Amino acid sequence: MVKKFNKAAANANANDGSKADGNLLATVKESSSHIWLAGLGAFSKAQEEGSKVFEALVKEGTGLQKKFRKFADSQVSDVTNEVSGKITEATSKAAGAWDRLETVFEDRVGRAVGRLGVPTKADIAKLTARVEELTKTVQKLSAGKVPVAVKAAAVAKPAAAKPVVVKPVAAKPVAAKPAARKPAAKKAVSK
Repeated sequence: MVKKFNKAAANANANDGSKADGNLLATVKESSSHIWLAGLGAFSKAQEEGSKVFEALVKEGTGLQKKFRKFADSQVSDVTNEVSGKITEATSKAAGAWDRLETVFEDRVGRAVGRLGVPTKADIAKLTARVEELTKTVQKLSAGKVPVAVKAAAVAKPAAAKPVVVKPVAAKPVAAKPAARKPAAKKAVSK
């Protein structure tokens, strides 16, 4: 294209001016037409190839998105598992600390109650078993000696009979409160 234009310009300088101007004008027209047609051809080719390239880019983007999603999901899964493990570990440590604190508290309360003379659960269980045993023994003894007791009562003087006092079964003892301490006497200050 440029060669034709240069050739036409060289001929115009060598030949007559009006004929050269006509040749130059025709060459410019022909060149512009070819440029226009080349542009249309490039546009058409870009449209054809562009859709193919566009589809190829979409396909490649879809593949990359799938890879990224798998990677992101695996990272989220790893982080979730790690955080879950840390939470489980922290929970077990907290539970262990709570158990130790509870044991210390129970021991201290037990010692304080022991100092006050309050019976423990084991002491109450022993006493309950002993009371039940004694109750059975009393029932056996009183079942066998009831007639003897009636005869003794008939022989005895009727006016001197004493009323029978029934004692209740051992109740839970109430802890006595320690007496309030008196403040120490103040020493007299000599002048």
